[in-house]
Amino acid sequence: MDKPAAPWMTVAFAERGVRTFAPGQSNPRVTEYHALTNIRGYDDKASWCSSFVNWSLAQVGIAGTNSALARSWLEWGTPLSEPVHGCIAVLTRDDPASWKGHVGFFLRADQERVYLWGGNQLDEVREHSYPVSTVLGYRWP
Repeated sequence: MDKPAAPWMTVAFAERGVRTFAPGQSNPRVTEYHALTNIRGYDDKASWCSSFVNWSLAQVGIAGTNSALARSWLEWGTPLSEPVHGCIAVLTRDDPASWKGHVGFFLRADQERVYLWGGNQLDEVREHSYPVSTVLGYRWP
């Protein structure tokens, strides 16, 4: 499925290196990401992958889920049978049946790993890879 270039990726890439601060401190930028979700006002110690995706989309005028739950993205936008650069990838974390997950912007995949750009990936905005087996779905606005 061909999709146009994703303008939110320019926004997301510009946030490279935003990271959580040491215990007892909080990065105000991460708190800004949370402001568009149901955990408005939380510090950078709360999971912020979904907050980052919401914030990145909002910068280009696209409403997200307004939820800090990664799996909230499974009900948002249009499902994709195959990923495209910039689509939203929703992953399971720990137990596929639980509420826990991770969300980020799809970059590429190989046989074993899916590569995402996202927030709260090793405590910062960066590229990171995950097992392909953890993917729950791909979404497009």
